[in-house]
Amino acid sequence: MTHVTSVLAQDGLIDFNFELLVDRFWANTIDGLSYGSIYALVAIGYTLVYGVLKLINFAHSEIFVIGIFAAYFTFLGLGFAPGETADLGLAALIGSLLLAGVVAMVASGGAAVLLERVAYRPLRKRGAPRLVFLITAIGASFAIQQLFLIFLGGNAQPSIRLLRPTEAFEVFGARVTNIQIMTVVAAIVLMVIAETFVNRTRLGRGVRAVSQDPDTATLMGVNRERIFMLTFLLGGVLAGAAALFYLMTIPAAAIYNGGFLLGIKAFTAAVLGGIGNLRGALLGGLLLGVVENYGQSFFGGEWRDVIAFVLLIVVLMFRPTGILGESLERARA
Repeated sequence: MTHVTSVLAQDGLIDFNFELLVDRFWANTIDGLSYGSIYALVAIGYTLVYGVLKLINFAHSEIFVIGIFAAYFTFLGLGFAPGETADLGLAALIGSLLLAGVVAMVASGGAAVLLERVAYRPLRKRGAPRLVFLITAIGASFAIQQLFLIFLGGNAQPSIRLLRPTEAFEVFGARVTNIQIMTVVAAIVLMVIAETFVNRTRLGRGVRAVSQDPDTATLMGVNRERIFMLTFLLGGVLAGAAALFYLMTIPAAAIYNGGFLLGIKAFTAAVLGGIGNLRGALLGGLLLGVVENYGQSFFGGEWRDVIAFVLLIVVLMFRPTGILGESLERARA
């Protein structure tokens, strides 16, 4: 292994840089937790849908993109000019971000429910096999992506920045920005709200019942179709929240295919933590964000995405159910 490593380094295939990894350890950790929080919010949508319907909804990445464009056009509607950083007071800033967040969550949640009704419900009524659902999900993903391309073009929308990243404090010399704090805190709070909803509310008990045994849950008076719709709605709402923070982190993120790679990484995070497990989605997202940042410093920036998927393979080789492994149906209050 040492010989192979030295050969790769000498041939210039990989730029091993242990010094940079050490120097940027805390900066990479903080940045990774921020990106990982966004992965986690999107991953919860994959986890919920799989936990209840045993369906991998690959179109969820486009639900996320719908949230990005919804937030972006809300900024435009509020009169903010592209290419500039808005000069707002605290109250106006909070109000604008809250409005954009609500619009993004409503748009993504509504789109997720519409997707369930149009693409998946007819297949359930016909008793279609799971492979058909998977193919439909992939087809829906590409169809939505192409609609964005047709109507909005292939270039990213001009960036709009409401909040400039400013240093809030330092951790071992690494700066922590206001946007990073907001993103991580929001992800944790939203995950706690989602888990509390699933574990402690009447509708949440219905979600767990359908996840465990759909037929028995129906006999006990649970409306399966309502639970399916609720599951898509909740996943879409969280994807919309993630879209706002992603747009704040990367102002030029409003592009037709902007959710493709992030969606795959979010799915990777869900599987990594234990698909069907809400806490696993959060853990998987945070871990993925941090590890890919470490890998970027050690191996080089072009290896960032490779590291993310190699991590998934390694974890599944030793723990196929993911790190936590507990499914939604076994969640307890």
